[in-house]
Formats: sequence, structure tokens, C-alpha cells
Amino acid sequence: MSPLVLTGAGVSIEDVVAAARNACKVEVTPSVIEKLTKARQILDAAAAGGQQIYGLNTGLGANLVTAVDGDAGAFQRQLIEGRSAAVGEALPVPTVRAAMFARIAMLASGGSGLSPRVFTALVEALNAGVHPVMPSLGSIGAGDLLLMTAIARVLIGEGEAEYQGRRMPAAKALMMARLAPVNLSPKDGLSLINASAVSTGSAALALADALSALEQQQQAGALTMEGIGANRTILDPRQHLARPGACQQLAAKALRDLLARDEAPAPTTIQDPLSIRCMPSINGALIQAIDHARLAAEIELNAAADNPLVLAEDALVMSTGNFHTASLSLAFETLGLAIAQCAAASAARFIQLTGSGRNGLPKYLSPIGGASAGFVPLQKTVTAILAAIRHKANPVMLDFLPVSEGVEDHAAQTPLSVAKCAEMIVLWRRLIAFELMAAAQAVDLREGATLAPATGAVHTAVRAHVAMLKEDRPLGTDAEALYAALAGGAWQGPPAAG
Repeated sequence: MSPLVLTGAGVSIEDVVAAARNACKVEVTPSVIEKLTKARQILDAAAAGGQQIYGLNTGLGANLVTAVDGDAGAFQRQLIEGRSAAVGEALPVPTVRAAMFARIAMLASGGSGLSPRVFTALVEALNAGVHPVMPSLGSIGAGDLLLMTAIARVLIGEGEAEYQGRRMPAAKALMMARLAPVNLSPKDGLSLINASAVSTGSAALALADALSALEQQQQAGALTMEGIGANRTILDPRQHLARPGACQQLAAKALRDLLARDEAPAPTTIQDPLSIRCMPSINGALIQAIDHARLAAEIELNAAADNPLVLAEDALVMSTGNFHTASLSLAFETLGLAIAQCAAASAARFIQLTGSGRNGLPKYLSPIGGASAGFVPLQKTVTAILAAIRHKANPVMLDFLPVSEGVEDHAAQTPLSVAKCAEMIVLWRRLIAFELMAAAQAVDLREGATLAPATGAVHTAVRAHVAMLKEDRPLGTDAEALYAALAGGAWQGPPAAG
């Protein structure tokens, strides 16, 4: 796998996934080191000239008015240790790697004033697989300060790290990786921790999952249309030009491509329930929400969001609020609502498929009838999952209190917005598994049914993990197997349309 080469711009969510989940190595161009060096020189010159610089020669937060004298390196260690207040279960290694990579990408823009040797140490730790043990609770979204201290502590040889699958003292992990702890210069500690890298890295991973789940949802929706004998005129591009709603033309085209064949079957009804008829509108709104969240995340990945900020071209050091991520939090609140809408429609289609019998399908999709339960018991599970999704769709970004004696009196709860959205994607993918199972069963029960090449591939992919239901059996076990395939990479649906 080719390394990720950072230039200080152009980092994508796919780059985060490559570094976090695929352990892709990171390289940095000489121009990045030059920017970091120049910014460091400007920062040192400003401090030498007597400028008050937050976190360099002043305290933090409510201690802003306190001057810092004496050993600057010792103060940087103090501010890191004093803010190591996060608690809770440790974040998974891929999430920690995403945060490390996100911080590296942000620092590469050159606005922090971080010493180049400390930056290089962070890159080396990521490449060597030295992963800080990072507690999950402590950020309110006005920067991920308390969480990021785990990274800074490992670089100075404190705290704990995961290395080669084992948890150990950070100093031991560095030694085993043949790395040395770093000494901190003025502001280095603050530059490492005063960032929204946990929020941004987690956001990138969630977006990658949302994109793959959306593709699977389109496949499930198309197979449902085959199984229920849906009226395909809802995909006529002229309809979507007449009301060009949010990305609904893209969603309609994806469904048309999945259903494309030489001769379409006759519909079984004039028009279908809204969960089927309005799929382009529902899925299109989700596509737009994903696009907006991607934009917000990639702005953060490529931004100089430091406080204080070094503006090298103007030789200035300025206080900012660039670490605040209200836009990212709002984008993920919106994305969560769009996912909930899409998941609710999937659940509704499952109920339509597995109910009393629609468009000639047998009751409960049972081939034997009588007292057979068929698919209907799964309606309860679907309803329970949808309720959990709806609960997580409730916004959290307004839930904050003023802290640090009122200096930090606003927050965006970005990590929580992103985390609950990621949890919704997991639940939504379970609903997609249910819809795929029911749609494949409907196809098998529809006499004389023929499939398009793409939906045929979807049906084959379902049957690779779940057999047709011929008599009552534990369908929950089947649903778990199909979900595991969808989430774990074993799903082999049709190739993506060019």
C-alpha cells in the first residue's frame, strides 16, 4: 500500500480511513517541515518581544491572567498533566489512529507553532503503531482538549499505550518501538492537545461507514422493488427534473441502474406505499447530508484551527476560536436525522413485505402458510431497532454548561454528535439486513419473477449468507449473519455503477 503523503492540504476522509483502519504509513513533504519551522520562529520571536501568548507565557482558561515564568518546558508538561481528566472506556484503536492522523493533518497546515521535532515524533508514533490509551469521556466539543492529552502524554513517555496488541506504560511502548520521549518547548503541549482531532477523525470514520451503508440501502431498496412488483415509473428522470429535490436525481439514477434490464416487468399496482414511492427523495436527502458532513469534516482536516494561531505570511500570533466545531456538530446532527429517515423507510418497507400479503405475496412471506410465523416476528425486532435510532436522532449539541469560571461558556458537543451518529449507522445497517432478507424471500416467492443483472447479484449475495425460508426457523440468527457480512466486508453485492 502506498504511503499517505501530506503536503498541508487536500486531506480526505478516505485518507483518514487508510491511516486508521488500514495502518497506511504517513509521509510528510519537506515543505511541511519548512512551514512548521517558519511558524516556530515567528512564535519564538513574538514571545521574545514581550507579546502575551495564551498557553505559552500565560495560564489556560480561567488562569488566562496568570503569567508563566521559569521553565517553559515544565509548564507544558504541567498543562498536559493537569488536563488529563478524561474518563470512561478507552476508544478503539482505529478511532485513536484517526485522531492521531487528523491532528497530524491539521498541524501540517503550519499554523500551530509546534516544534518540528515534536511533529515528527507524532508521525513516527503513528507509523510505529504506538497508540495512546484514550478515555472516551471528557470533550464537550470546544476542542477535544482532555481527550487529546492522552496523545501528548505518550509522546513525553507518560500514561499508557497500546503496542502490538498489548497495553503497557507509554515509556515501554516507545522503547519497544525504538522511539524516544520528546522534550517540549514553549506552547508545544498546548499545540498537541488544543484541537478537535478526536471529533474530526471519528467523523471521517463515520462518514465512510455511512457511504457504504447507503450503497447497501440502495441495493436493498431495489431488491424490495423487485420483490413487491413495484411501479418503476417513480424512477423516471423527468419526474426528478420536475422537482429537483436534494440529490434525489442521484438517488433515482442509482436505483434505475440497479433495476436496469432489457424489458421491465409490468407493475402490480398504480402506485406503491410512500416508503417505496418516495425512495429517491428520502435517499437523496441522505446523500446531501453526507455531502455536507464530508465538507465540514474535510474543512477541519485541512485547517489551521489552533489557538493561538501563527499566521506565517503576516508574522503574527493571534488568539482565535477556530477550535470550536459548531458546523461539524450541526452537520452530524443533520446526518443523524437523515439516517433516521432512511432507516424508518427501510423498516416500513420491511413491514409492507412481511405483512398480510401485498401485491400477490403470501402472508408473512411464509411458503407454507397456516400457523407459520414466517417473517412477522421480526417486525418487533425492526420496531425496537427503529426506536433506538429515533432516540439517538435527538439533538445533543445544545447540551452544555459554562465552565472554567465562565470563560468557556459555549460548546457544541461534537464528539457526542458524531458518536451517536456512528451508533445509528450500526443500527441502520441491521435494518438493511432485515430488508434484504425479506426482499430476497419475496423474490423467491413471486411466481415467474426475473431480476435485473444488478438485483440478481444482490439476491445472490443475500443467499450466500441466508437461505430461503421454507419453514419456521430462528431468523434472528440469519439476520446476525447477514449484518456481519454487511458490516465486516464479506458482502459481495453488484459492482458500483461507473
